Amino acid sequence: MKGLGQLVISGISGTVLTPDEEEFLEKEDIGGVILFAHNYESPEQLAELVNSIQRLRNEYPLFITVDHEGGRVIRFKEHFTQFPSMHDMGRLDSPKLVFEAHEIMAKELKACGVNVNFSPCCDIWTNAENKVIGDRSFGDSVDLVDKMISASIRGLQTNGILACAKHFPGHGDTVKDSHFDLPVLKMSLDELEQRELLPFVRAAKSRVEFMMMAHLIVECLDPELPTSLSTKAYDYLRQKTKFKHIIVTDDMEMKAIADRYGVEEAAAMAISAGADIVEYRSMEMARKALEGLKEAYRTKKIKASDVQEKLSRIMDVKKRYFSEYNPLYIPDVKKEVGVAESKQFLKMITDRLSTCS
Repeated sequence: MKGLGQLVISGISGTVLTPDEEEFLEKEDIGGVILFAHNYESPEQLAELVNSIQRLRNEYPLFITVDHEGGRVIRFKEHFTQFPSMHDMGRLDSPKLVFEAHEIMAKELKACGVNVNFSPCCDIWTNAENKVIGDRSFGDSVDLVDKMISASIRGLQTNGILACAKHFPGHGDTVKDSHFDLPVLKMSLDELEQRELLPFVRAAKSRVEFMMMAHLIVECLDPELPTSLSTKAYDYLRQKTKFKHIIVTDDMEMKAIADRYGVEEAAAMAISAGADIVEYRSMEMARKALEGLKEAYRTKKIKASDVQEKLSRIMDVKKRYFSEYNPLYIPDVKKEVGVAESKQFLKMITDRLSTCS
């Protein structure tokens, strides 16, 4: 079916597209690209790369995505403003400062052509042994995380970057890291709804455009399948948060999924269960995933009506945000990235943290 490529976000291999990558992105009408440190040398190079990607677009631009949270999760190091962890930002207890930090993040990312930030983390850091989330979380209090989530989403989206609330239904009380294993949450449904769920409800009320489904076994939702492959989990997300926009999976190459399911099988399971987009850090796996989706569609394991519903969500977001696309003018990039005002703001944050108990 035409359009299945829109349900895939793919990584790319380097700082420029190869001919094979160009062909795959254009021919298959891939929905988006995710960027990492190995795709970045400078803001100008990044903007050139994004221009080359967007030349391959069909009706609307591709999602150009990145994990740009602050702290240890920032893919673009040199030149970009290097904000402290969101846990440190949370210590300041200031939604205004969090908004302003995400405003700067958004302006810098947008200048280079990024249009989706897989941030903020809605996870509540309640397990001190949890290293995969840890200081990526705003804190261990529902109230604190709630107000910072709202501020960060507004800071990004009012400045042209779509935000993504992650990692549903909450990764903050786990010990295992889903990059390497499959975590299991044993809490009751009442505990989930009184704590982990609440920041995602707040994110939906803040009009976030993406939510990311984690790779977790949450026994009170589905004791058998990871949330990213579970119809029960996706239905629960839609029902409890009233979220109507795009649900993307966490990276499907993480071992929580890759060690237990084949690439083609897992892609079809995720889309069939309720994901709108499956994400892969490498193009090699994205190709396999797309072939799995094509076969599942051909054999009716994925319903045509479901695919159309997902495409409608994706195209609605792209139409609302990207209908007036213009290529980036490279000389303008340095006017927004790492400017003096951003450095002054960062110094103020650093000074406040040094005196914060």
